[in-house]
Amino acid sequence: MSKVTRFGVSLEDELLEKFDELTEKMGYKTRSEAIRDLIRDRLVSEEWKAPEKETVGILNLVYSHERREISETLTHIQHQHINAVITSTHIHLDHHNCLEVIILKGKSSVLKKIANELLSTRSVKHGKLTMTTTGTDLT
Repeated sequence: MSKVTRFGVSLEDELLEKFDELTEKMGYKTRSEAIRDLIRDRLVSEEWKAPEKETVGILNLVYSHERREISETLTHIQHQHINAVITSTHIHLDHHNCLEVIILKGKSSVLKKIANELLSTRSVKHGKLTMTTTGTDLT
């Protein structure tokens, strides 16, 4: 287990009050847990800024399956990036709309490129790349 270091943080009363409200709302037991998560979140954001850093991304796409060949186009793009696409799942939302969730792993610059290619495909109504980490550099 790694060593724990205590340190002090000075905050304005109003900011601390808002932070405590948020901490409680999110279900944290202590301020320390909340602060650790905030720090980790920022570190993950910084990982994604390094183009060569090995990262993980979750891409969701909502699209109309009624457009001819949309599923084939999305599958074709994924096959072009077979080394980065870990898995995908297809969900029928209703008679007209589908959700595709794609898990990607690789260099952040490559994952962003793949996401942009898929997001810009005609008939994709909405999508978002959620960035996360492999966890290797976090404790």
